[in-house]
Amino acid sequence: MIVLRGQPKKKMHEVFGVSNEVLHDSYVDRGSLDSEIARFLERPTHIALRGVSKCGKSWLRQSVLPEALTVQCRLGKTTIDIYRESLGKLDVRLEVSSTSQTNFVGKIEASAEAGIHLIAKVKGRASGERSSGGSITTEPVSEDINDLQMIADLIIASGRRLVIEDFHYLSLAERKKFAFDLKTLWDYGVFVVIVGVWSEQNMLLYLNPDLSGRVAEVAIVWTDTDLRAILEKGGPVLNLQFSEELSDRLVADSYENAGIFQALVQGTLDKLDIREECDSPVFIASLDALEDAELTYAEQLNPLYQGFAQRVASGIRTRANATGIYAHAMAAVLQSSDDELIRGLSLNKIYAEAHRREPRIQKGNLRTVLEKIEELQVDEDGRGLILSYNASQREVTIVDRQLLLYRRFSTVRWPWEDLISGAEADGERYDSA
Repeated sequence: MIVLRGQPKKKMHEVFGVSNEVLHDSYVDRGSLDSEIARFLERPTHIALRGVSKCGKSWLRQSVLPEALTVQCRLGKTTIDIYRESLGKLDVRLEVSSTSQTNFVGKIEASAEAGIHLIAKVKGRASGERSSGGSITTEPVSEDINDLQMIADLIIASGRRLVIEDFHYLSLAERKKFAFDLKTLWDYGVFVVIVGVWSEQNMLLYLNPDLSGRVAEVAIVWTDTDLRAILEKGGPVLNLQFSEELSDRLVADSYENAGIFQALVQGTLDKLDIREECDSPVFIASLDALEDAELTYAEQLNPLYQGFAQRVASGIRTRANATGIYAHAMAAVLQSSDDELIRGLSLNKIYAEAHRREPRIQKGNLRTVLEKIEELQVDEDGRGLILSYNASQREVTIVDRQLLLYRRFSTVRWPWEDLISGAEADGERYDSA
């Protein structure tokens, strides 16, 4: 690579790593998803983007929708919260006075100039504006609403596409409610992008069959070839060439996950003290540097997964008469293979292992426990989901694949093993959950 005089060298972290902004020098449009989603954005359709944590959903969304109206979901958030937060980003406040299964009654109001103009634009009048001496002042504006029409009109008038991220954090009841609202929003001309983690195909259609033909689902997955393309694109920018053996190890140890891959590439280059673009070509082949990077990465993850373990253990202790079932379920899940957790670990397999460990466990009670496993994991802000249970497929999948790397290096004893011993010592019953 020829460096032009006066041109600053690229920093390594500007090319590789996990970033809140798209690193274009190593951004890979795998399977031409960018153009596929751009094509869907031109059509009157909702779009569902599904993929595990750190698979590149946010980079993809930022690439094709840089000015989106984005709402982040948390466990416990409701459909009304989504509307309240999305309008809040438009300087419009939503107050709901009552709700029913199919509708709600409330008021929207704005005191900030942007919100006032937006409401005035939708209502087709300039009642929020007064001219005085050539300057424009504004007064608060409010309107009563009793359905989604006004909310839809405000979103349309803003000229921004509504994006719902981390949709999987909503409860099943709220997911179903929003899925029905999506049909109404579609009728009103608001087309939403739903981003989240789920394993089954066409999950939104499962929640609401009326969305058939009104939603395009795109799965974000990475092949080995896609991951290698990150190195092939970013390497030359830094004047680096990666050996085939190192590339293979990076791919294998990333568990089909672009975020883990980017972090390991950055960590490996850190271990080799490569901080910026090299003056002459450099061949990168050190497996020792990669292994050191993996160990460092795993150590950095320790607080994350110890916090996860403590939250789960604390939640299990509050489940009277079911401590042992929860604990055996977690033990059975966490000792499963990488491939099983990635592809989906069935209820039958979890039951077989849990029943082997404790013959008194019944499948019906175990299924009830797995249906509640998500609520055990999240923190006070409603985040931190690691394992997800798909009730329709009756299987557990891993949402955060960093756990797979962490457990390769961790020697910690998971706390549910101690809970199992305690439950057995207390003579706990296993015929209820």
